[in-house]
Amino acid sequence: MKTIDQHSFTFASSTKYTIEADKDKSNQTDKKWNGYSRKDTTTIRQKHRAEHLSRSAAAAAHASYYAHPSLHLHTYLKKDGVDESVALDKDGQIIGALNEPYHLNQEQQQQPPVLSIDPHSQPVPTPSKETNVSNLPSVNAEKDNEVGPEGTKKEEGGKKDAGLPSGLDKGALELNGEAGGTKSSPGPSLQDVLKFKKVQGDWNKHSNLPIEQQNGHLTVPGQLANGNGQPERPDIQRHWSVRDRMEPHLQLMCGPLLAYYTVKNDVWQGGAMIVVRDDGSDLSSLPSITLSFHPYSKPSSEIPTIHDPSVTVLPPQTVQARQIHTYASKEGNMSFFRFIFEIPLQQVQMTVRYRLNGGAEMDFVVPALGENMRWAAHSCNGFSSGVNPDEFKGSYPSGYDPVWEDLLLKHHEKPFHCMVGGGDQIYCDALTREPEMQPWITAPDRQSKLNCPLTDVIREAVDRFYFNHYCKIFRSNAFGRANSTIPMVNMLDDHDLIDGFGTYDDETQASPIMSFVGSRGYFWFLLFQLFVSDEVDGVNPAPNTHSLKSMIVGDERGPWIPFPSHSLLVYLGPKVTLLALDCRAERKLNRICTAQTYAKTFAEVRKIQGIEQLVILLGVPIAYPRMSFLEHFLDFKWNPINMLARHNAMGLGGMVNKFNQASELLDDLNDHWCANTHKKERNWLVLECQKLAKEMKFRITFLSGDVHLAAVGCLFTYHKGKRQPTLAPEQDHRYMLNVITSAIVNTPPPPGAARMVATLGKNKHRTLPQDTDEYMIPLFEKETDGSKSKMKTALNRRNYAAVEFNQDSELVFDYRVEKSQGAGETVSYPIKSPAARW
Repeated sequence: MKTIDQHSFTFASSTKYTIEADKDKSNQTDKKWNGYSRKDTTTIRQKHRAEHLSRSAAAAAHASYYAHPSLHLHTYLKKDGVDESVALDKDGQIIGALNEPYHLNQEQQQQPPVLSIDPHSQPVPTPSKETNVSNLPSVNAEKDNEVGPEGTKKEEGGKKDAGLPSGLDKGALELNGEAGGTKSSPGPSLQDVLKFKKVQGDWNKHSNLPIEQQNGHLTVPGQLANGNGQPERPDIQRHWSVRDRMEPHLQLMCGPLLAYYTVKNDVWQGGAMIVVRDDGSDLSSLPSITLSFHPYSKPSSEIPTIHDPSVTVLPPQTVQARQIHTYASKEGNMSFFRFIFEIPLQQVQMTVRYRLNGGAEMDFVVPALGENMRWAAHSCNGFSSGVNPDEFKGSYPSGYDPVWEDLLLKHHEKPFHCMVGGGDQIYCDALTREPEMQPWITAPDRQSKLNCPLTDVIREAVDRFYFNHYCKIFRSNAFGRANSTIPMVNMLDDHDLIDGFGTYDDETQASPIMSFVGSRGYFWFLLFQLFVSDEVDGVNPAPNTHSLKSMIVGDERGPWIPFPSHSLLVYLGPKVTLLALDCRAERKLNRICTAQTYAKTFAEVRKIQGIEQLVILLGVPIAYPRMSFLEHFLDFKWNPINMLARHNAMGLGGMVNKFNQASELLDDLNDHWCANTHKKERNWLVLECQKLAKEMKFRITFLSGDVHLAAVGCLFTYHKGKRQPTLAPEQDHRYMLNVITSAIVNTPPPPGAARMVATLGKNKHRTLPQDTDEYMIPLFEKETDGSKSKMKTALNRRNYAAVEFNQDSELVFDYRVEKSQGAGETVSYPIKSPAARW
């Protein structure tokens, strides 16, 4: 193994940013667009390109694609026609129990598994008698009737005739649904691994005997006859923690997850976190992660690796874990272990290979010293209630996967150094379907909901939901692979807690159950998305005192939750900084953030020298069409639609929410910066950002999600009689884009809603600050199939953005928009935030 001198080494194939490379890429993008086919299908060449490239890289060196436990999650979940107590090998053959089944009924538990003694036969699974989603017979009997979407008789949600969850509204009672109440199986336990090792040892003893002494009829689960009629060695193919032998073994519930924090004094700070089941793990010593550092190399079909294993840039590191939380569940204690990485940046871009307790190798990429990062922006990583994910999966296993697969492909082609989650990284609204929550949800009137007691049973159910739901979503499918190979930078929005939290009236927000739900949702957000425990890390509001060097802690607790705000100030290169503002902890119906939080975060921004681009992450768009008429109508006390909906008349029960019986849409409208209750704060913030940009001579861009479509709002200096900018953008300190990228998973709004947004975007705005105007940029001149677009300012397709700083000091946001539903292929729509030249 060679070690190189960072001062004398020149790595030709690294992706160090160059002017020529940027120009070539721009030219190629233009050519590709001009000749874009109108055929709205995935090409044969690209049909499974993400999977092919990722698997090729994994097979050689990029082991994260195979190694991450999320790849093998469904091995341990119920499959149609297969008993839950069995797992399958790569050929679909049963290889025996890896986990004790959680959902077996008494008859199944009493029946021992039948193992064949015939070398030419395999256990035949008994076909399932029941294809319904629930493990409860009463629910299945109810489901035999007509299944209806949300808001109908069969949807659970606070109406007098509410039923159990329907097939579309998958809830906690469902066996393998999206709700966290489902007890999904973890990875194999220590006991399972020891049992498996014994089976392998017995096989070795048997196979070493002379042929005439071997018992030809001896088989063990998973044993297949080879071409010579001899039994092959049994193996567990489906979980890296068994195959690669972590020593000591850990039974993973979730992880490894990666996070990026910032760079200080040329040292990259980030971290990893794992969640383990204590009873299934060997915790005689703290878990550890070993790091090795190699020059990054671009993968190719001939050499699909992203590093040269024979060359190291830095000596290896071993990082010990710190236990930051233990969740005491009914299935046993679940421990959270955090690893903090501090990596000195070098003259070359580095691939960092990491191994947990000596298990499989995975990797992530850190930038070269002085290099501006390439990063991805996304939001809304989940489906709303009533949406059937299968309608969005195309040829992929899950509706969650297609756009994430494209992001992973782009990462393999040219690495992302981090990915910025702009809110709703997880949808926790299904908490309302937990059985224990029904006394609150189905309370007949507003006063009953407000007075519903917070019992120990409800407390336990809330924590159970958040823990199980996070474990399942964050370890599953393509997102589970992404968060183990691209470090996350996350900020929350309402669905990370529960729909609309912070935007309801004060009485509803202060009620015992609602405030508890928000408090626990925020606690689990800190733990799973930032790897932070306030009990361990503290809440000292003084700057630069937190364990995470990017953290800015608020001065006071929020009005409804016992936590201060947790904003982030993140280095994205010597010329780019991200301010992720916590817009949820302090939120009330008439406030988003306190004056103290604004003052503190802006004071920290002013300390940064030399940057040219500041990105402010707000979650909800700040430059977006107003819907004042709809807002006033829905808020009207005698609104006839609401009056009917409160009594579920004419099937309108779904038009009011489950918490305060106000209009279901009103909390979404009140969430917006342009809502009547937030206009003053919004206008003040715009003016403050203009002052900050003019003073510090950097460009400010707002980054948002939430609205489930791609759009770009633009604030600029107003000139009387002109609806578009007349001052050159690079000379206008008021010129600020609002890049809106949403959603990477959730369903886009229907065409009618998107057309309404595009139409309202043309209206004149009378409440803007002096000398400021705004409009929606017509970025989407063409549809994803190359045809002329009817809605040029808003595109209602799933999307994310790839972001880079170019040689002209512009920040390029390349919208990657899903070509067609479930295609797993995206189309490029780039837009540039101009340099600051005033």
